[in-house]
Amino acid sequence: MTRKEYLKDTKRLVIKVGTSTLTFENGLLNLSRIDKLVRELANLQNKGYEIVLVTSGALGAGMGSLGLKERPKTLPDKQAIASVGQVALIHLYQKLFSEYGKQIGQLLLTMGDISNRRRYLNARNSCLKLISMGIIPIINENDSVAVGDIKVGDNDTLSAFVSILVDTDLLLILSDIDGLYTGNPKNDPEATLINTVPKINDHIKSISTGAGSSLGTGGMATKISAGEIVTSAGIPMIIAKGFDPSIIGDIMDGEDLGTLFLETKGKLNPRKHWITYGTTKTGTLFINDGAITALRDHNSLLSIGIIDCEGDFHKGEVVSICDEDRNEVAVGICNYSQVEVDLIKGHNSSDIIDILGHKDYDEVVHMDNMFIF
Repeated sequence: MTRKEYLKDTKRLVIKVGTSTLTFENGLLNLSRIDKLVRELANLQNKGYEIVLVTSGALGAGMGSLGLKERPKTLPDKQAIASVGQVALIHLYQKLFSEYGKQIGQLLLTMGDISNRRRYLNARNSCLKLISMGIIPIINENDSVAVGDIKVGDNDTLSAFVSILVDTDLLLILSDIDGLYTGNPKNDPEATLINTVPKINDHIKSISTGAGSSLGTGGMATKISAGEIVTSAGIPMIIAKGFDPSIIGDIMDGEDLGTLFLETKGKLNPRKHWITYGTTKTGTLFINDGAITALRDHNSLLSIGIIDCEGDFHKGEVVSICDEDRNEVAVGICNYSQVEVDLIKGHNSSDIIDILGHKDYDEVVHMDNMFIF
């Protein structure tokens, strides 16, 4: 199947543009390139595509607004400058898109919005409503407040979560490199561009190490991680060089550009996908070999198979499930708190009521709320 045939039914696009695409080497915004990007996206919407833009550049916009020549080094400085930059960046996008008769809306997300099921669904409803109204959602991480557990960390990963959030047909990541190569083209003259990746496996991960631009937070490895998230949800991804934004239209016209990552045929259902990739794990359960065998036979995790636990998790939160050597074998929603699991570990389910004084579930993690690697 040709690339044109493969993409012919694509209607909804999530397009991620990184710092290296939007800024000069000094960190300040490349205004002419952003103008070309906006014109390209407006033209795609005129063709009938639904567009969602995941954008970096808040820090660069903030530096420009404040007249700074060097990137900030401390976290408070970065947060403050990003706060200024978010306003400047969305104002720039609004001005440029309005010149082509397009309306935009802004969403600033954190990992907390993705991990919390209610906030996740609220963000989804907001995005889908904007799209249905012909408004282009422009999404960035809320860098002015995102730290620690609520920080996604890079916009490659954020674009993957957004792709699932809006049920996109394709994620297009614009980078400072043409796509995935067989080696690092900067130091391997024999490295060749990989046109299509049928499945992201250990080999693909091994050749994706090494960051690109020094300005961005994500190299090729983060893009492959993003690809793993979206392809497992049944969404293909393309990585291509974004220095000339007209490449977006060329790709959608079927030109064989960049690297195409095919979607997984046996995709995860939305709930298990959210549990696996979209949540912050607040604790760990360590289980014995008998429990591992039971899980792989599609059984729930019972208290008798738990050796130990760690973390400060509560009932209903997502935990990692590991073997005795700390290798992760599954993730799932825990029916009991860390304090309760510590008391009932190693005991039969029939003993739970005597130990705790109550028993809400026979299972510590039910099979329906678990994904096994």
